[in-house]
Amino acid sequence: MAVMAATLTVTFATAPPAAADEGGQCSFPSKPYKGRPWALQRVLLNELWRGTDQGAGVRVAVIDTGVSTEHEQLKDAVDASAGKNLLPKKLKKDESGRAQPRGKSNGTTDVVGHGTKVAGIIAARPAGDTGFVGLAPKATIIPIKQNDSNGSGTAATLAQSIDYAVKARADVINISQDTAEALQPESTLQTAIERALAADVVVVASAGNDGLGGNVKKTYPASYPGVLAVASSDRNNERAPFSQSGDFVGVAAPGVDMISTVPKGGHCADNGTSFSAPYVAGVAALLRAKHSKGADRWSQRNIVAQIEQTAERSTPGHDRLVGWGVVDPVRALTEDERRINRPVAKEGVEKGKKPTPAKLQLGETQQERNERLGTYVLVGGGTLVAVVAGTSLICRDWRRRRGSADSGG
Repeated sequence: MAVMAATLTVTFATAPPAAADEGGQCSFPSKPYKGRPWALQRVLLNELWRGTDQGAGVRVAVIDTGVSTEHEQLKDAVDASAGKNLLPKKLKKDESGRAQPRGKSNGTTDVVGHGTKVAGIIAARPAGDTGFVGLAPKATIIPIKQNDSNGSGTAATLAQSIDYAVKARADVINISQDTAEALQPESTLQTAIERALAADVVVVASAGNDGLGGNVKKTYPASYPGVLAVASSDRNNERAPFSQSGDFVGVAAPGVDMISTVPKGGHCADNGTSFSAPYVAGVAALLRAKHSKGADRWSQRNIVAQIEQTAERSTPGHDRLVGWGVVDPVRALTEDERRINRPVAKEGVEKGKKPTPAKLQLGETQQERNERLGTYVLVGGGTLVAVVAGTSLICRDWRRRRGSADSGG
């Protein structure tokens, strides 16, 4: 079964694309995006980066179509010396019968643009002509080219890429591609994932984009135990219609109109869980940077659990649409007083104190009796005052009449 699994084609987790400019497909180079993309507007970046040194020292492997170093925001982010091109020697041909060139051996050729967008969301450096920046803008990208737009990548080359990322000292691995074919536990892909997890590497993978119509199915490697599978959310923090659903989904992250870097410069927008996964990988890089030393070092399991636990939830626990919720980068980096190994359902949901049952009283209560007696006293006191006052008037008039009679006699 392992040999059969190795022949499976690995596809990109990309929904129908959108362009950053008005209308048309994205071209390379493209125009710079002037503003701050919506997916970054939902984050207080200064608060997010406090205590993390913006991910400096953390290495993130991007297993994709390569990462272009021609973009100003990526040229200092990519470790070209550690990159690798693991495309198969025999590449698939497109409809016209042509195959794409394999590109440079270090993985820095990206004619598709997919891997360059993924890398930008993670670690693009700040630039003066745009408000776009990576979530971990001092992290280092390891470019590993394993696929092309014709789907030349296989489960075998993906497994090789994962093993290479571990050897290249990756702290986080981002995989924005998948196969929906059922893979047996002894497949080369799963054993590669298990080796990466055993090496304490955080593995983040896109959940896939076949979710239209409520379709539910497992995708690989996202559904392997230990992998943080990421679905897509929209501007309302709800599941994007295309986003794959399933019990394997760990969290969701923005995946609609995602602005990022493209080869040769500028920015474009795109949709898909391909771009939700690096959003989460950027948060993982910041957590690894913040909790990387001595007794405070967090394992990959701690980092995954923290991201899941602090996600913004629509239900108290896990659901198959957005997992534990939509990732909250600031909360993940600030509510980190203690490490956890797994998320807890109903965390943060306050349970109200049960009311004390009212005591059944068949007759008059003590309070009612006191109120009744008080009323009697008040009414009786008023009556007594009136009687005394009336008696005084009678006596006074009687004395007056008696005095008049005495004077007349």
